[in-house]
Amino acid sequence: MTRLPLSILGSLGGEMERGINKREYMAPLEVKFHSLDFRNVLHWKCQPRAPNNLQYFVEYKVYGNKHWTACKRCQGILKHQCDLSQETSDPRQWYYARVQAVSSKNPSSWVISSRFHPQWETTFSPPQIRLNVTEEGIVVQIRPPRSPLRGQKNTRISQIHEMECQSQKVVIQVFEPTTTYCFQAITIMPLSGRLSRKSPSTCITTP
Repeated sequence: MTRLPLSILGSLGGEMERGINKREYMAPLEVKFHSLDFRNVLHWKCQPRAPNNLQYFVEYKVYGNKHWTACKRCQGILKHQCDLSQETSDPRQWYYARVQAVSSKNPSSWVISSRFHPQWETTFSPPQIRLNVTEEGIVVQIRPPRSPLRGQKNTRISQIHEMECQSQKVVIQVFEPTTTYCFQAITIMPLSGRLSRKSPSTCITTP
């Protein structure tokens, strides 16, 4: 059996350790989803000692699947986020995503997000309010927040918005003349009971 000198073994061990350390300080930090109105964006941070020329590669999968799928829009990107709204378009599914950093063809280890469920984890913007005074009274039109997939066919998100979040019109028939009335609204998701923050006050003065 051939024996390597101790000095060579020590050198090889040092190179391996440096390679492992390099993979570790290149690996992305805090990989997690941020979701607003079903716009599901994966965010991450870079290591403090990471090189400036890092490129990032993003993959995703549905919970239970064995194989990961590359997000074509987020291969070799420089920014620290990736919009996965299209890839996570079924709000009733659970998803994972993972990120790898690459510098000069040296990849970091993959860092996986926590399990993500759009329907239960998205937050909502407040509705928009439009006011008008007519002979009927004060007309309050409430427009719900829009998702990035609203209006597209064969998407569960568009179906949810069409069924539960259609624009509403309310008429306030009893009001005082030359009086200013202000209104606010919130978005409520019926299934989860999640609430948005209140919309800014929108005011109108009666004639």
